[in-house]
Amino acid sequence: MFKTYETQLAGRKLVIETGKMAGLANGSVLVRYGDTCVMVNVTASKEPKEGIDFFPLSVDFEEKLYSVGKIPGGFLKREGKPSDKAILTSRAIDRPLRPLFPKDFRNDVVIVATVLCVEQDNSPEIAAMIGAATALGISDIPFYGPTAAVNVGLVDGKIIINPKEAEREKSDLTLTVAGTMNKITMIEAGANEVSNDVMLNAIKEAHVEIKKICEFIDGIQKEIGKPKFQYKAFEVNKEIYSFIEENYKEEMRTALLEPDKETRDNNIATLTEKITESYKEKVGEEEFSEIEGQIGEAVNKFEKKCVREMIFNEHKRVDGRSLDEIRPLSCEVGLLPRTHGSALFTRGQTQVMSIATLGMISEEQVLDGIDTEESKRYMHHYNFPAYSVGEARTSRGPGRREIGHGALAEKALVPVLPSKEEFPYAIRVVSEVLSSNGSTSQASICGSTLSLMDAGVPIKRPVAGISTGLVTNPDNDEDYVMMVDIQGIEDFFGDMDFKVGGTKKGITAIQVDIKCDGLTYKIIEEAFQKTEKARDYILDNVMLPVIDKPREEVSKYAPRIVSTIINPDKIKDVIGPGGKMINKIIDETGVKIDIEEDGQVFIYSTENEKAIQALEMVEDIAREVEVGGIYYGEVVRIMNFGAFIDLGCGGKEGLLHISKISDKKIKHVEDILHVGDKVTVKVTDIDDQGRINLTMKDLNK
Repeated sequence: MFKTYETQLAGRKLVIETGKMAGLANGSVLVRYGDTCVMVNVTASKEPKEGIDFFPLSVDFEEKLYSVGKIPGGFLKREGKPSDKAILTSRAIDRPLRPLFPKDFRNDVVIVATVLCVEQDNSPEIAAMIGAATALGISDIPFYGPTAAVNVGLVDGKIIINPKEAEREKSDLTLTVAGTMNKITMIEAGANEVSNDVMLNAIKEAHVEIKKICEFIDGIQKEIGKPKFQYKAFEVNKEIYSFIEENYKEEMRTALLEPDKETRDNNIATLTEKITESYKEKVGEEEFSEIEGQIGEAVNKFEKKCVREMIFNEHKRVDGRSLDEIRPLSCEVGLLPRTHGSALFTRGQTQVMSIATLGMISEEQVLDGIDTEESKRYMHHYNFPAYSVGEARTSRGPGRREIGHGALAEKALVPVLPSKEEFPYAIRVVSEVLSSNGSTSQASICGSTLSLMDAGVPIKRPVAGISTGLVTNPDNDEDYVMMVDIQGIEDFFGDMDFKVGGTKKGITAIQVDIKCDGLTYKIIEEAFQKTEKARDYILDNVMLPVIDKPREEVSKYAPRIVSTIINPDKIKDVIGPGGKMINKIIDETGVKIDIEEDGQVFIYSTENEKAIQALEMVEDIAREVEVGGIYYGEVVRIMNFGAFIDLGCGGKEGLLHISKISDKKIKHVEDILHVGDKVTVKVTDIDDQGRINLTMKDLNK
């Protein structure tokens, strides 16, 4: 049955429709936010997926270019693989939903959010997040919602919920917050060095609106929600688990208490083999063959329990650190002799090498998406090869996790980059993870700051990144333990990965992943305090002693830039018919040239002399011909009454009459001038038809 529900969000109409489309999905809604329309469909498999120890949730945010009246580019003229923006939105939808499914649920769940229509003032991403929670709520899929999300901006110090496009352009904050009625379930932010207090207030104000939407969704669910289906719960074999707990607790603790990740992993593998043989001997060959595959699941569950108990009850971490202690840190710059900038950042057994490359403005990335952003000048790419975790797998290109981590580092660094006018380069940084034991995204922020300074990029301030983790008492929100600089095992078995990048002045990026049902304001505030203290320590004691400011000059292997501004009306003259003039300059000097629509000209060359030569050629072409102006031109034609001189101003020619060549009487022009000669002339007048008259003999008058 077709139903329509309406409310207000940030002063704009939010409408949810259901019962009209996609009737075979477990749950389906059409969200209208202003003129933005997003259809969200959720489906679940009837049986659990066998042989996995995680919840198989898949989210696809589908950007359809018809939603903004575009036809896709390329040969096929249809949407291809998802853009980075679509992948990041899919991750943002996933993160607040995943903790709200039953812990023992293993059925495949697929969420597809299809963007049908976009009004740029009203975010399709927020519509999709609200739609996903609603579709799950009214479906028969087990889900402990509702949850909702909003965007937050900061314009002239004022917090704005779901800012419009014009407000987003001026905002010092791009924040997405998701939450339930009681807690915050996801935070994603990019910010212009915003303080902890301002960020926390923005999150609190977001939560006020989130609660209203949760009430709205809850009302819909109570009215038309389907009964949740019964599912086959995933559970670890209780007999095996009890056997391990009763007989191997001390051995598990001993195996875990090891600073070196590889040694610790080997310890657990050896203990698992011992447990397997012991249990096989206990139950006999025949019974064991039926439950052999469940040993690993039981060991993993018990390992998780031991790690959490040591942290929560004893404040003891597996590598022996205190709760606020950061792993050993080191860094260096200038590792690679011919790259434009390079740095190596090491935190414990996590190691990331970041390489910066400077290019022409025309090399910035062109974007073909559903928002108004057409290009980006700074590109940050993150690679996570299998060897970084000691595995033998071939590379299949960047996955969603790699794209997400690269985007986080990009957000962290964009606020401190110089403007295009100050530093007219396209900038790409690639972070290569060489070794991973947690917090690689934060290591890439630190390493990339160093590589940018090594490349001579005049950043405003250096940026560092750090994460905090959490182990909570599920029965008491106020009872928890927080750790600084979490390693892999603490991320995997803990309840939170709260990543914050920033400068001494404030926060530039946040990404929060949780496994519990949400975070209280107290936890968030403490995480901000701990990450700020840790960032300052990393900057003062590790990064700045190695390189405390950007290099005075870019690498000799980077293109040097000279620039000028010409009259936009002269751009066509500099380019010339069919590119004749600009190609001539490039061929003669070997430079590369970018010309902006507003008349800015950027000339790139590794040889400064060639860049200056090209600059002079451009300025000669773009120069206006004025009466009284003196020009160095070329004789292009000779007539019996004089010579025509190319003044170099976009092909403008002037007539040098025979009587104006010399103070002496001349019978023939050829006696003095020849085609190809270079001469200095002065413009005496320009008539109503634009004809230019020149003189050589009156240069000083």
